Amino acid sequence: MAVYTLENAWLSVSVESFGAELKSLVKKDTETEYMWNGDPQYWGRTAPVLFPFVGGLNNGCFRVNRKNWPMGQHGFARDMEFELEKQTEDELWFVLESDSTTLAKFPFEFVLKIGYRLKENGVEVLWQVENPGQEELPFSIGGHPAFNCPVDEGKKQTDYQLHFDKEGVIFSTRLESGLASTTRDAYGLQDGYLPITDDLFDKDALIIENQNIKKVSLCDENGRPYLTVEMDAPLFGIWSPVGKQAPFICIEPWYGRCDRTGFNGSIKKREWGNLLAPGQVWNAGFTVIVQVEPDEPAGQEEEDE
Repeated sequence: MAVYTLENAWLSVSVESFGAELKSLVKKDTETEYMWNGDPQYWGRTAPVLFPFVGGLNNGCFRVNRKNWPMGQHGFARDMEFELEKQTEDELWFVLESDSTTLAKFPFEFVLKIGYRLKENGVEVLWQVENPGQEELPFSIGGHPAFNCPVDEGKKQTDYQLHFDKEGVIFSTRLESGLASTTRDAYGLQDGYLPITDDLFDKDALIIENQNIKKVSLCDENGRPYLTVEMDAPLFGIWSPVGKQAPFICIEPWYGRCDRTGFNGSIKKREWGNLLAPGQVWNAGFTVIVQVEPDEPAGQEEEDE
């Protein structure tokens, strides 16, 4: 296991090779850390990559050719060592390839690449899935980044708000024993804002499906965003552990989710799953943006009057 770092004038990013997991995102001028530190008292991870499953499976298994295969929640990539494939001034790329260990529990060949590209005001998280096999590759993939909330000393989580690029109401698919039910809960937004209350996660994660939301921000009590997740994912989760008053919020772009309650079909029939033909490549990802104030470019300063 090794830790790799990218830096520019405003930000510093650290990524661990185990799980290719983003571990730190620091705004350098204020030394503000935006990523949760993985304290197991609340939750022992920071930003795991979920692959080849997102969420839990009905009866803890998936079906291939009428055979049941046991699998834990969120798959196995988050608990495997990735190889560093490439490092440049502003990018890191890690790779995990199927082998005898993975094929014994997931009978499909794959190449999974995870990239991080440092930007002036944030970091792009990049996913690439390749199918080197001779049959269709079914998979899901998702992010699970946990961001510090509160981020300001002396504040508490309920001083903050979520903001969505949507008006009116959002609907969340309710979980039952970790699986998606047919019940949806409605959350009214005020100008796109949703207060973070003590009971917001009492029913587990909010799962927002197919509602054309591309931006979710964590905001202070005045509605000013300090961190935004931009995505093109068809669904996402928002989560903090129930009843723990944990000082972080997860904003999780997903291409896949847990099984529906009672689902017993083939892995290729799972809702929101992806199917990749032999020899094909699939790309997606998301961007985490923080509020930075870069200096004006040289020659753009206004002259003194």
